[in-house]
Amino acid sequence: MTKYTEHVDKAAGRIRLAYEQAGALADGPPMLFVHGASCDRSHFEPQFSFFAGAHPVASLDLRGHGESDCPDPAIPGAYEVETFADDVLAVADAAGFDRPIVVGHSLGGLVALACATRPDTVRAAVLVDPAPMLDEKFKQVFADTTDDIAADEDGSFRRDFITNAVPPTDTHRREEIINGFASLPPAIAAANWRAITAFDAASALAKTEVPLLALYARTPEPGLRAYPNITLGQTVGSGHFNQLQVPTQVNAMTARFLETTLK
Repeated sequence: MTKYTEHVDKAAGRIRLAYEQAGALADGPPMLFVHGASCDRSHFEPQFSFFAGAHPVASLDLRGHGESDCPDPAIPGAYEVETFADDVLAVADAAGFDRPIVVGHSLGGLVALACATRPDTVRAAVLVDPAPMLDEKFKQVFADTTDDIAADEDGSFRRDFITNAVPPTDTHRREEIINGFASLPPAIAAANWRAITAFDAASALAKTEVPLLALYARTPEPGLRAYPNITLGQTVGSGHFNQLQVPTQVNAMTARFLETTLK
């Protein structure tokens, strides 16, 4: 069942956020799931259901997505990684979660990392095929295509872009993912792109003291190995949406990470 919470955002004013919650009787540490750009909370359904047996869980729609409010992307700061992180922590408070494990996919992975930089806020973060953090060439791809995204009124550019990240072997929800990626208002989709390119992940990684897990569908970014508190993993047989295509792998590796790091 959808729940709602509101908080006052420093950029856009009062924001209403949609989320769902389960696992109230579970005794493990709470987990909060954060989807990626142009997605919604259903993109973590396999993990939400799996972990609800042992953990209180919640999954939200980021601002501009799903059932949450959509502030005007022309408002400075309305769509930034740190602003998204404020929303995530507001939902954590509304759900009654004390220092949750934040699990984020793609853009949501950067948001999870931003949450992890804030002292005494989260106990760990899991980044599921995160958007580029240290790979400047990959980040430049997002910078170079932002104007194309903003002008993509018919969604054709975005369909072509995401199709390259969803190989033909990724059959689960394939058409829904592609069409959904193209359905967000172009101005909001472009604001998400700017958030990815503007986020200083290197500084965030350097400030983070809680355990991190990054689960890539491709080879992990090599520069991440320089950070001692991050564990790197790679799933097999999936494109960018590995939490949907190979959920048993993502679930098992996440569960083992929590078992071995949160003692």
